Amino acid sequence: MYNTSFIKKILVVATVVLLYSCDKDFNAIGDGLIGDDHFGLELEKYDVLAFNQEVTPVQSNGLGLYGLGIFDNPVFGTSSANFVCQVALEANAPTIGESPEIESVVLTVPYFNHIKSTSAEGDNTYVLDSIYGDPNGKLKLSVYESGVQMRSSYFDGGSQFAQLYYTDQDPDFFANKFVDPTTGKPLNDSDDVTENEAFFFNPKETVVVTKDDAGKETKTRIAPQMTLNLNKNFFLNKILKAPAVKLSAPSLFQEYFRGLYFKVEKSGSNPTNLALLDFFKQGGANAKITIKYKAKTAITTDPDATMEDKSLIINLSGAAASLYNDNKNSAYNTAITSPNKTAGDERLYLKGGQGSVAVIELFGKTDLIGYDANGVLENKPNGVPDQLDEIRNNVKTKNWLANEANLVFSIDSDKMAGTHEPQRVYLYDLDNSLPLVDYLSDGSSGVVNGVKMSKIVYSGIINIDATTKRGTSYKIILTNHIRNIIKNATVKNVKLGLVVTGDISTVTSSKLKNRILIDPSKPNEYFSEAPRASVMSPLGTVLFGGNIPSGDANYAKRLQLQVYYTKPN
Repeated sequence: MYNTSFIKKILVVATVVLLYSCDKDFNAIGDGLIGDDHFGLELEKYDVLAFNQEVTPVQSNGLGLYGLGIFDNPVFGTSSANFVCQVALEANAPTIGESPEIESVVLTVPYFNHIKSTSAEGDNTYVLDSIYGDPNGKLKLSVYESGVQMRSSYFDGGSQFAQLYYTDQDPDFFANKFVDPTTGKPLNDSDDVTENEAFFFNPKETVVVTKDDAGKETKTRIAPQMTLNLNKNFFLNKILKAPAVKLSAPSLFQEYFRGLYFKVEKSGSNPTNLALLDFFKQGGANAKITIKYKAKTAITTDPDATMEDKSLIINLSGAAASLYNDNKNSAYNTAITSPNKTAGDERLYLKGGQGSVAVIELFGKTDLIGYDANGVLENKPNGVPDQLDEIRNNVKTKNWLANEANLVFSIDSDKMAGTHEPQRVYLYDLDNSLPLVDYLSDGSSGVVNGVKMSKIVYSGIINIDATTKRGTSYKIILTNHIRNIIKNATVKNVKLGLVVTGDISTVTSSKLKNRILIDPSKPNEYFSEAPRASVMSPLGTVLFGGNIPSGDANYAKRLQLQVYYTKPN
């Protein structure tokens, strides 16, 4: 039986959607207002308390994409991403053949790419996508046999639970790695240094030329991919000469050959980079090891010494995890480990991986007044922020109509100068680790910044300055979320979380290894999960928070909740 918190989350989602559906007639006048044209509407701004929250070791298995490489960021520091995964035979209980002789063992992992141009001869020039850092960066890459038997689930007390692996477990896998027993070196100990000591993500396509019996040439073009020649003697003994029972079933094979561990290090003084790789395309195998070999023919009419060409494929599939080693810059480390949870922070540091999020409380903490059922002011706290009390009273007694509500996060362009900027941020219900109703109700799509995107009304998409070509801000629409809070006094004004995201369609969460108390004054409020799409992303950004002194040059860029109203005369 799996954790019941998932069922609880589903019930919360259903409740929120029901409230939104029942409340659709509450000011439908502004439903189509998503741009910056607010003619005839009046803007009110409200306080936002926002502070940094460190993401401590977090679950890193079950991700859609996995990072591999080293990313040097002048704002956040250096992040190294290693990778570990199980492997599986494409066909169980293979017939190996007698006296096998390996010709080649090749590991291939496709890269994300797009075609830049095509020559008259049909040769393609590619550009690699999802590569961060110096495009000419080089890495020392080592591939080992993993000595840790990973699993998808485990039983405890008769109940089944998902097995979790965390970003800080690299030492466990490093300590239990296996080298080739003959050479004492990693499995990718090729003579070609571009496959190990000076590995780089090569954007060049591979062209394979074959000839038929008549001498006619055929060209096969393969899009850019990682191609590593692995140790033939290791796979001869480990796979082709393995006891047949070890290859007979997935569970037996995964206990026998526990997987691969990819380790990255600096390559001398070379610059570095990091790639997001799709090892498991749509849940299936995308990366594989292809063993090509010869074995004695099974055809009885052939001479005994006749050899035939054979192949065996091992897919990279099953349990997998990203393993991080971070060296944080001192300013960033201070910001996320010593946040101002009372007054908020001046700068908000968002970073993916084992990074950081921003915790957001709308309307601040001030609670000195309230209103009774007749709209009469009462000078005593009521557990509701005073600004929210004012809004509810204005809507109820003055018939104000909320047409749009948004948060605009201004980017600290000075701090972010010369760095990679995330194309999108994601705002969610932090208390319940769920998307907001504005996200759930947005079915829009379109091309923004030259990229096909979904949820473009809800947004969180970076705004680009036409002159500098750098980001200026992120705007997120939360109109329906605010309407629910205004109209339904029983709806909790939940804390919100803001993270970078590499995939707006992924809203599931990853568990923290150890939960963290968000507010010392509220012992039951913990930060225990982080959005999975943020864990996948290596990028970060610095935004202006709400606690900027009035005399500061960036005071106008401080974070505020913006609500556009129709106010009857």
